[in-house]
Amino acid sequence: MKKLTGLLFMLLAGVLTLAGCSEEGNGAEGEGDSIKIVAAHNQTSPENPYQDGLVEFKEVAEEKSEGNIEVEVHAGTLGTSESELVEKLKLGGADVVLVSPGFMSKAGIDEIDLFALPYVFDSYEHWESVVDGEVGEQMADIINEKSNNDFKLLGYWSAGVRHYYGKKPLESMEDIKGMKYRTQTSGAVANYWKQTGAVPTSVAWGELYQGLQQNVVDAAENSYPYFVQQNHHKTENGKYITETGHDYTTRFLLVNGKKFDTYSDEQKEIIMEAAEASVETERKSVLEQEEEYKEKAIEDGAEVNEIDREPFIELAEPIQEKTAKEIGAEEMLQKIRELK
Repeated sequence: MKKLTGLLFMLLAGVLTLAGCSEEGNGAEGEGDSIKIVAAHNQTSPENPYQDGLVEFKEVAEEKSEGNIEVEVHAGTLGTSESELVEKLKLGGADVVLVSPGFMSKAGIDEIDLFALPYVFDSYEHWESVVDGEVGEQMADIINEKSNNDFKLLGYWSAGVRHYYGKKPLESMEDIKGMKYRTQTSGAVANYWKQTGAVPTSVAWGELYQGLQQNVVDAAENSYPYFVQQNHHKTENGKYITETGHDYTTRFLLVNGKKFDTYSDEQKEIIMEAAEASVETERKSVLEQEEEYKEKAIEDGAEVNEIDREPFIELAEPIQEKTAKEIGAEEMLQKIRELK
């Protein structure tokens, strides 16, 4: 996280600069007034890293403001789909929400797809150097501009590194051919898995345990905390885990930009400090849980193996380049590659 503080400082500096350009306060109306922030994510498990991150956001914001800012955290209670949460963010039913690249691209912010392409990141260190640096700052500006200030980025969270798990281990790319694979069924990600020979298949997350049990799908992919908490590894079609490491995932902590602009300068600064603390806490929680749930999976009888990722990476590179060209993000892709 060596560049995290720098990124958040730049975001905060930009916020305060804009505030200083207006009369006494872009948000003078909120000066000294107490505010309540409703913060929500779509996971219902109290052990989820998202919950850890938002609880930290709440504690720091309330402590630093000495009660001037109250934060109400919702774990799946405002909606278990991202579309519900973002709709509430736009309409004022929520003030801070967490979303994935897939939803953001559906909202017309195509550049976001760059962060979700297979093998665009090759380690946590690489991912952090990208999102906490110049590229992350550029993406934050794109999000704010293209959403017409509906979305302002508070920080980049992680949902772990995603791996294959299925009815048999992968020793090479040949082993995935013909397998019904629960993943995205359209776009660059689906195209990538089709080229490996897999058959991308759609199954709702809440129905995936049953889908693995009943052979609706032969395999799926996700990070350890998510699929182990759901006991997918205990099914016959989920017990073999191959560490493909194809996606170091990005999640976006967003605030309603228009509402944020009505807060006092002091409140804005505290919110950004709380966001920085939440980023550090959530990422730490992800790393700890990945180790914890990997061990749990093995204890429960799952089998884990590594694989030569190079053929998978080589297959991904032209797809990355094609997608970057289509969405006008070729320069950003080059910067990402230079940071490896």
